[in-house]
Amino acid sequence: MALSHLRFGWREWAALPQLRVRRLRVKVDTGARTSTLHAYPIEAIERNGLPWVRFGLHLSRKDPEKTHWCEAPVLDRRVIKNSSGVSEERYVVATTLCIGKFCWPIAVTLTNRSKMKYRMLLGRTGLPSDAVVVPHVSWLQGDPDLGKPSIHEFVEP
Repeated sequence: MALSHLRFGWREWAALPQLRVRRLRVKVDTGARTSTLHAYPIEAIERNGLPWVRFGLHLSRKDPEKTHWCEAPVLDRRVIKNSSGVSEERYVVATTLCIGKFCWPIAVTLTNRSKMKYRMLLGRTGLPSDAVVVPHVSWLQGDPDLGKPSIHEFVEP
């Protein structure tokens, strides 16, 4: 049986090129269904008559005053249960996620993760179907390679 070439550790370095994020620590969590990105504050805006959001990312826990500002079209709004079991309505945006030399489209919810160690949680629906997560290894893919990444088609179930 051949192992998938898409092998990820329980945490990886990622990039979100559409949001101009070149490097971000991500926790890969197959116990979580939905992928989530730290965003604070989140402001609903309108662009050409369509709903968008403007939000700040604090990419480093060590420098919470430094804010990276992003804007993205709203894909949806969903009620999500957080890790404490509390339901909250969150904006959902679509973007591209790059880990190592692989990139694929992903839907992420936006919430304040300032108390969490990782600014992004990659849930199981955000992983390509041929991905293998090696739970006792970190940083298997290395830094995101934004040169000529391979694009995996991915449709969230």
